[in-house]
Amino acid sequence: MKTITIEGHLRTESGKKAARQIRSQENVPAVIYGGATEVNFYASAKAFKPLVYTSEFLIAEITVDGKKYRCILKDLQFDKVSDLLLHVDLLELVDDKKVVATLPLKLVGSSVGVKAGGKLVSKVKAVKVKALPKDLREFIELDITNLELNANLRIEDIKVPNMEIMNSPRIPVASVVMTRQLKQEESEAAKTGKK
Repeated sequence: MKTITIEGHLRTESGKKAARQIRSQENVPAVIYGGATEVNFYASAKAFKPLVYTSEFLIAEITVDGKKYRCILKDLQFDKVSDLLLHVDLLELVDDKKVVATLPLKLVGSSVGVKAGGKLVSKVKAVKVKALPKDLREFIELDITNLELNANLRIEDIKVPNMEIMNSPRIPVASVVMTRQLKQEESEAAKTGKK
């Protein structure tokens, strides 16, 4: 699994004034939850970019005062006006503790419905899962080969070992819809068939 490394510095002071001071030096305050202790630290805004501005699921290896923490992104706060990153919440991965993570979906295969002239519509890009850290992966592959025209693939159709999918089971993930051209061809064939 892809891992990025971030060098962090322990925060000695807390509060709004201290956070503003950290941000004024192009750093971002952050916190690591979920482990034995809560770790308040800061790191440069540039160091967080590969973790924040991606659709991929990544593990962050954070080093703070010589200690390493394996984490996943939990939450972000952005400034409403300037869109600057204000705060990052990370969840420490503990081997025997299940975590909730958002994993991207990757559609693979060539749908029979698309081959018949339909159009593939991807409706869900990622799903929320609950799993042990060892069972997490970069993405969940979803085979759409048997997806027919006017059919849906739903959350309940996603089967991944050792992983509980938290989204509502009836939500459609991908559909093959009829294109306008195919509808016209069918209606013309129906008209000529009647005569």
